[in-house]
Amino acid sequence: MITMILMNLVFMTIPIMIIMINMMLTKVIQKNRKKMTPFECGFNPLSSPRLPFSIQFFLITLMFLIFDIEIILIIPILPLMKYEMMMSTKLTFTVILMVLIISLWMEWMFSYLEWIN
Repeated sequence: MITMILMNLVFMTIPIMIIMINMMLTKVIQKNRKKMTPFECGFNPLSSPRLPFSIQFFLITLMFLIFDIEIILIIPILPLMKYEMMMSTKLTFTVILMVLIISLWMEWMFSYLEWIN
């Protein structure tokens, strides 16, 4: 019975301590918020510090990375093509190539590869 009471006490005090620590840390962060604002020779900034980011650029970059990784996975299979390959390996290689070709075709058809819309 005493262990249950002690366990309850421990499990009640730990969340309270975490909440108190969190409250103390947020006060410190709020005091330094003024220091985190952009500073431009003592004046308020004239323009936004963030430049607009093109979503089309992000999509093309993401597609490039995906195709690059797929090509890196295909390159080790190519030297094996000289020698005898098992049917399952040939089938896997064919499926990977078909997925690559179909995905490239779909991206082309949906005009995801165009830099400017």
